[in-house]
Amino acid sequence: MKNFELRRDRYEAFRQFDNPLLNISLTLELPDFRPFCKQRELPPFHFFLYCVLSAIETIDNFMYRIHEDEVIKIDDFIGSFTVLNADNNLNFARFARSADLREFIARSVRAGREASASRALINTSADLMPRQARDNIYITCMPWFDMRAIEHPVFCHRNSDIPSLAWGKFSAAAGETMTMPFSVQAHHGFVDGYHVHLLAQAIAKRVAQVMDAHAVT
Repeated sequence: MKNFELRRDRYEAFRQFDNPLLNISLTLELPDFRPFCKQRELPPFHFFLYCVLSAIETIDNFMYRIHEDEVIKIDDFIGSFTVLNADNNLNFARFARSADLREFIARSVRAGREASASRALINTSADLMPRQARDNIYITCMPWFDMRAIEHPVFCHRNSDIPSLAWGKFSAAAGETMTMPFSVQAHHGFVDGYHVHLLAQAIAKRVAQVMDAHAVT
């Protein structure tokens, strides 16, 4: 928490706002991981999810939460993302993350299939204790269009402490790099635009690291 103490006054300022949320949309530039995934029969969405979630935990600002009106720093978080079910209605996938790429993807795929198969809304965090529910990152993907911006539904803006990330349609293949529209929503008491910039850099770096680490596998 020592890093948080350096911005406690910023947090105290923004927590007075009715809506303290920061929303930034950008174009994320990455190594093109699609050929890598195709060669290894890895689903690109789940590969990218692995890289995003493992990048987030390297930046303290995205790990702060509010619990019982106090700021805490979480140590880990649940793997989760949105899916469509057979009725084309929203549902939530949830799973325990793994540091191993293939195990992470296997768990993520299973969770997605379970959520997609359910007509009932599941994994809403209603089954979690309040402290457990803080261990989360909200993830959604809209691959159908070139997303320019997004505003996520919020139950209570003032208490909204869990970052929400979204991305849209991947760019067409064009050499060794790719782009995608990417959006970050977070509590401004914890996160500034600079930290969103750091996250974008961390994700691109993580994609490259994972590809390099598995280059011969």
